[in-house]
Formats: sequence, structure tokens, C-alpha cells
Amino acid sequence: MTVRAYTRLAEATSAVEMFPGVERTTLVSGDSITLVRVELAAGAEVPEHTHPHDQAGTVVRGRIRIRLGAQENSKESEVTVGGAYMIPGELPHYVVAIEDSTLVEVFSPERQEFAHA
Repeated sequence: MTVRAYTRLAEATSAVEMFPGVERTTLVSGDSITLVRVELAAGAEVPEHTHPHDQAGTVVRGRIRIRLGAQENSKESEVTVGGAYMIPGELPHYVVAIEDSTLVEVFSPERQEFAHA
């Protein structure tokens, strides 16, 4: 097993605007996992989408509404500070910020498209 050390990677990456009012900063990424911070302005949306990665997250500031499953067969939940969510790979999901919010999310395996942003 190889041990990797990442020093100040969060300071070295730049915020990327994913959608209007939604910015992602990659904090650290390895061979099998990626950690990101997502900043959402009140009312900002992450449109329904899927990806092969498992995704887990927590709200560290604000409040969001998250929909899991395709729109016609979905479950919506409000998540507030300290709340967490788990999204299996390939499950359609959507997020809207009810107020300015900060999320910390983990993806597995690595999100290569996020790793060097």
C-alpha cells in the first residue's frame, strides 16, 4: 500500500462554477475517493443528473432540498446543518438551495474530472 500525503491541496485548487450560483472546490482526490466543497446561493439548482460514483454529503451551512430518484418516481427531503445524505451510483438526483448553503461531499471512486480542477 502506498501512502500519499497532500499538503495544502485545498488552497491550490480553484472554485469551478458548475451551474449558476453553484461553485465546487476539490479539496483532495486520490485513487478511489474525491472530497469536494460545494457552495450554493439561495435558489441555485443542480439539475437532475446521474453519475457512476457513490456520493455522500453533509450540510455544513444553510439548508437544501434534495430529490432522489427520477422526478416521476422520487423522494424529496430537506437537509439542514448536520444532516447527511447518501446517493448510490446511477441514481438520478437533484438539489436546490433553500438558502445560501455549503456542502461537503465525498465521491467514490475518484471523480477524475474533479481531481485537477
